[in-house]
Formats: sequence, structure tokens, C-alpha cells
Amino acid sequence: MKLKYSLLALAAPLLMNAQQRMTPEILWTLKKVGVQAVSPDQSSLIYKVGQVDLKTEKTNTENYFLNILNNQFSKIDFGKKSLIQWDKNGIYAQEGDKIYLSKDNGKTWGEFYTIGEADNIVISPDGKKIAFSKQVLVEKLMGKDKYADTPNTTAQIYTDLNHRHWDYFNEGKYNHVFVVNTSEQVGAAKDLQEGKAWDSPQRPFGGSEDFIWSPDSSQLLYVMKPKSGKDYATSTNTDIFAYDLVSGKTKNLTESNKGYDINPKFSPDGQSLSWQSMERDGYEADKNDIKVMDWKSGKTSNLTKGWDESVSGDVFWSGDSKTIYFTSAFRGTKQLFSLDPKTSKVQQLTKGDFDVNEIFADNKTSLLVGRTDINHATELFSVSIRNGEMKQVTHANKDTYAQLAQGKSELKMVKTSDGKEMGVWFHYPPNFDPNKKYPTLLYCQGGPQSALTQFFSTRWNFALMAANDYIIVAPNRRGMPGWGTKWNADISKDWGGQPMRDYLAAADYAKTLPYVDGDRMGVVGASYGGYSVFMLAGIHDNRFKTFIAHDGLFDMKSWYLTTEELWFANWDLGGSPYDNPVPKSYTEFNPSNFVNKWNKPIMVIQGGIDFRVPYEQGQEAFQAAKLKGLKTKFLYFPNENHWVLHPQNALVWQREFFEWLKETL
Repeated sequence: MKLKYSLLALAAPLLMNAQQRMTPEILWTLKKVGVQAVSPDQSSLIYKVGQVDLKTEKTNTENYFLNILNNQFSKIDFGKKSLIQWDKNGIYAQEGDKIYLSKDNGKTWGEFYTIGEADNIVISPDGKKIAFSKQVLVEKLMGKDKYADTPNTTAQIYTDLNHRHWDYFNEGKYNHVFVVNTSEQVGAAKDLQEGKAWDSPQRPFGGSEDFIWSPDSSQLLYVMKPKSGKDYATSTNTDIFAYDLVSGKTKNLTESNKGYDINPKFSPDGQSLSWQSMERDGYEADKNDIKVMDWKSGKTSNLTKGWDESVSGDVFWSGDSKTIYFTSAFRGTKQLFSLDPKTSKVQQLTKGDFDVNEIFADNKTSLLVGRTDINHATELFSVSIRNGEMKQVTHANKDTYAQLAQGKSELKMVKTSDGKEMGVWFHYPPNFDPNKKYPTLLYCQGGPQSALTQFFSTRWNFALMAANDYIIVAPNRRGMPGWGTKWNADISKDWGGQPMRDYLAAADYAKTLPYVDGDRMGVVGASYGGYSVFMLAGIHDNRFKTFIAHDGLFDMKSWYLTTEELWFANWDLGGSPYDNPVPKSYTEFNPSNFVNKWNKPIMVIQGGIDFRVPYEQGQEAFQAAKLKGLKTKFLYFPNENHWVLHPQNALVWQREFFEWLKETL
């Protein structure tokens, strides 16, 4: 008996591990794969694998060299160096204020340049020039900068808008692009935006992709919105500028277009320049097209004008410059497409329940891409250019996945209230039993025009929700890309109208399924998804039992007067609350006007430095629910913006999320 007990004790953990489910701790310690640099001949690349240490909240990283031709990889160690780029001259890396160059794939390094304070370093193709960015004090908006004898003052002095953006207050410093010859000291670098309160790279997310060298190293192209203050806050008119190093002159290449122009890329043969472009100023979710300019003549063509979708992902030139590849949301997933620059023909290359997110390399017969699905974080895959067949190249989390019981997904077409067909993802728990009834979550996507696909998130993670024995119903309601440009655009100025009816249609359909417990259905979401939660709480007619809103918009009038990117509010809400007539967004589509009908528990989550949806929105919703006598909870993160980026904060977020659902659903 003793021996039998010991054998069972040894076997039990193995049996348990084989059926282990996703947890917040497992989710946050999954390894993350990212490509750092690709060789100029596209035959090799260097990628990194990072893993979060939950105790320190730091990411430990290992580097690998991958031969793309045979998928062989080996571990490499660059010490404390951070890679910059890999071109015909070799591999450039930075350590401290020095740039180093290796001509033997990182085996030996030679000092290349002393750069000093610099971000987003880009070396010219001829290796003789360097472009970089850094913050420059342009305006004295801080009291201590304006008055030298008050070094301890915390005063901030503003006379215009754009005084705060995303998660920071404007302290008078702007991102500027600099260029310098390697034969000169860095102090001789030229500031291309000298004296201007303009940002390049763009804020808040721009990086080194916002400026590129021309193939002959004679010009530097950079992305910038040449506006400040109120003009910046109410416009999306971002342009691509070309600075000529010989003449010292700058030319606006996209001046005729009034919307976004971003992501410039030269074809490998140097004859063409591509970029992504939106037509209308103020509409941040306008149809995103690929434009190409003949670099010699300046003639420009819109290659995707006739394609009834929006290019919502990466854009990549083939090695022979004859094809453009791109990724885009399509029918509830994100797929890989090819585009012929001569004929404008678009062809879908991949199909399946997954997302193709980035394109890294082309070895003539296949592409190397990054891919996710709801159960798997990013891994590298090769894709056959001929037939779209995919083969997995990296397996960073293979051992972890082998121990996890994973659920499945199904895209169902559901009839909407106006007779349209809507794609709705159903994500099922591991070991799903169709004879059992499950509590169900209606997931409301943010954006409001961001794609609802097979993405893998460290917060809104469908695998984690399903692992807690919930069915997730995720509708591609009005406003989602991947279902035609009209479907994508129809949400603007109608936030609380048809999109809410789409959600209710999905919920009502789900309740007809034998495995959905119609008496235990909750609603969850963030940003516009949080708005949807607040809105549905007032119009649901007892369909739902509980609600969770993260950084949701609660009162549209107060939101309009406290948010920062007013181009978004002006377009999507149809104007300001002081217009005559007042747009519906502030009356019948305003969640705060329906609090009198709130009758179920509601949890509110809010970030303290979220200036897109400021703190007051969460505070107002929580206070309204409490004063109404409802069961409620307020989860507040003082140091988080519109997302939750700190690992331990994320653990608390997920623990409180599931604790609330356990209590109320």
C-alpha cells in the first residue's frame, strides 16, 4: 500500500499538469518573441525571446540568430548592447553613448561613433550619416523653466490645447529629428524641426519607423504633423517630409492629402516609395490605403483605392520590388495579402483562425511572419508565397502549451436587428461539454473601429476567460474592419444606436444555444467597450446579470471637455455638446442619461494617467452606481494609462476581474 501511494503521488502532478488551465501567472510569464534585425539579403535574422519576472516586473531577454533558409537557430550574446540595424555594412548596436559596428555577425565589434543622448538611431545606407531623435525644449511651459529663481515650483502654465496627451503633460519638450555626418561630432547635428513645437517621431507611439533614408543617402524622410496646440488636437493631417542634405531644403511629399500619411518604405530597388494613407482630416479610422510614388517622377498612385477593405496591418516590399505584402483584418481574423503595384490586384494568401501581424523577411519562396491566435502568443512562421501554406519556425512556449488544456473558437454568422449578417466569435472553455450550461460573457471591443480577431492579449485574454469556465461571445458589430468599408464606417455618430442593437442581437442568439446559461450572462469591455458596458447597463431589459467596464466613457459631455485627441471626438460623436442641434451622442447615446435604469452589479476599472478617457469618467460611473444602491466596485490604478502595463497591476486586474464574476455571475 505504501508503494502504491507513492506511485500515485508521483503520477498525480503529471496528470494534473496535463489538464492545467491558463492562469494570470502563466499568461504573464509566457515568453514573448520579437524580431530585432534582418540581414540585408533576407537570409538571416536576429530575434529575441523575453520573459517577465513577476517579482521584479523586469523582462529577461535572450537573443537568437536564425538562418531563414534552413530554419536553424543558435543562441547569441551581445552583452549589454542593444541592436540598431543590420545592413550591407554590418550589424550596428548601441551600448551607453557609443555605437558599435560588427562585420562578422556579432563576433567582434569596432567602435563606430559616439552618439551621446539619442533615441531611434538610423544609419544611412552608405554608413556615412546618422539620423536620430531626442526631446528638445521648445516652450517654457513649466514654472521652473520660465522663472529661474523658482526651481521647486510645480506650476504648469498653458494657453493652448494639447497640454496633455495620452499619459503625459506637455512640459514644453518635443521629439525632434537630427542628422549628422559620421565625420563630425554629434554636437554638429542639425535639428530638422528647430524651434518648432512639432513632434517627429509622432506621439505617443512613433519610433524609428517614422524616419527613413533615401536609398542614395541624400535625403531623410520623416513623418510629422506640423501643427501644435488646438490645431494639433483637432487634426489628423500627418505628412511625410523629405529633407535634402545637400540643399538643406525640406519638401512636403504628401501636402495634397489632408488625412494621415505614415509608414514610408522604399522598395529594395529604390525606385518606389510606399506609405499608408487616409483621405479625410479628423477621421482616425478612415479607410487606410497603400499609396506608391515613383521616386524619380514623383507620380503617385493609390493601389488599394478599389479594394473594399482597409489596410490595418504591416506593409512589406518583396526582395525583387515586384510585390507588396500586407496584413489586414478580414472576416474576424487578420490575414496576409499580396498586392501587385502594376495592376493593383489584391490577393489573399493565408486563411485560417489566426492573426498574421508582422512581416519580417522574404527569401523568394516564402515570407517570415509573426502569428497569434487566442491560445498562442506570437511565434514566427514561414508562409509559402505560392500557396499560403504556413510552417511554425519558433516554439518559445512549446513546453508550457503542452501542459495546458486549451479551448476552441468558432465564428458564427448571426442575424442583426436590421437583417444583416454579423460574424460573432464564440470562444469555448477547455474540455467543453455541449450538454452543460455555462455562464457567458458578452465581450465588447474598444476602438471603436479596431479589429476583433484572433489576437493574443495579456489583459483581455480570451483563453484565460475561457479557462475560468466562461463562454465568450465576441461580436464583430458595426464599426469592425474586415467586413467591408461601409460596415467599418457605420459606427461613427451612431455609437449608442445600431452597434448596441448588434450586441443585443448577439446576446439574444447566444441565449438560444443549449449550452449557454441565459440567466448567467455578463458584459465586459474597455474604452469604447467600456462605453458599451455603461450603455447596455441602461438598456438591456434584464438580459444581463453583471457588468465590468474598464476606462469606459460614461458622460459624453464631460468626456468631450476632458479628453485630448479632439479630432476623434469631433468626428465620431458628430461635434461638440454645444452645437445646435446637439448631436445624439450627448442625449440618447449618452450612458449617464440612463443610470436611472441601471439595476445590476457593475464593476468600474480606471487608470489614473489615462487622458484619452480621463479618471473622472470612471469616478462618475462608480459614484452613480453606489448612490443608486447597486453592488459596485472601483478598481483604480494611479500609474496606468489607457492600458495596464505593469505586470503586478495586471495580476491584480485579472484576480479582481474573476473575483467579481464569481461573486455576481
